[in-house]
Amino acid sequence: MTDSSSPTPGNALARLTEALGSDARRKGPPPVERWNPAYCGEIDMRIAADGTWHYMGTPINRTALVKLFSTVLRKDPERYVLVTPVERVGITVEDAPFLAVEMAVEGDGSSRQIAFRTNVDDLVQVGPDHPLRFEQDANGGVKPYVKVRADLWALVTRSLALDLIALGEERDVEGVAAFGVTAGDMFFHIASISDWGSP
Repeated sequence: MTDSSSPTPGNALARLTEALGSDARRKGPPPVERWNPAYCGEIDMRIAADGTWHYMGTPINRTALVKLFSTVLRKDPERYVLVTPVERVGITVEDAPFLAVEMAVEGDGSSRQIAFRTNVDDLVQVGPDHPLRFEQDANGGVKPYVKVRADLWALVTRSLALDLIALGEERDVEGVAAFGVTAGDMFFHIASISDWGSP
């Protein structure tokens, strides 16, 4: 986790952008939500739970190629697809399509800002457009996710998840004691105290 010693206080996203350099100032992803080409079936491509992309059983080791594919990824109601103006093909995603691999935090309380960088260098700041959600894993632990765009989410890596949960606080939500994280003037519920017990 990055500390809060930024020369531009109050802008966690800008800190991550600066750390990435000029690559982060590239154009955003293409408007895949507006493309509706014919569905051409499944291809043997898989995004593993650890964020590794595979094609025909082999990891794709070219980072630039993975980043390119990630810009044309979309979540349709039935499946994840790679979409261009002329075709749409289904792929397999084991968990979330992205991983949140770096976190920057500015401020405290309701004014706190939290920003993430994904494994494909998307930068997102937690708030209404990029909310957090928390699920339980098979062992009863907490798995945080941050929304990247549309219906594409990034799983927060375990080391960052511990840092994120450490920011949590107990609040009364409609008469129920709840534990969660505050960022961007929003409270993101992790668990009801009565369900999981006080952390």
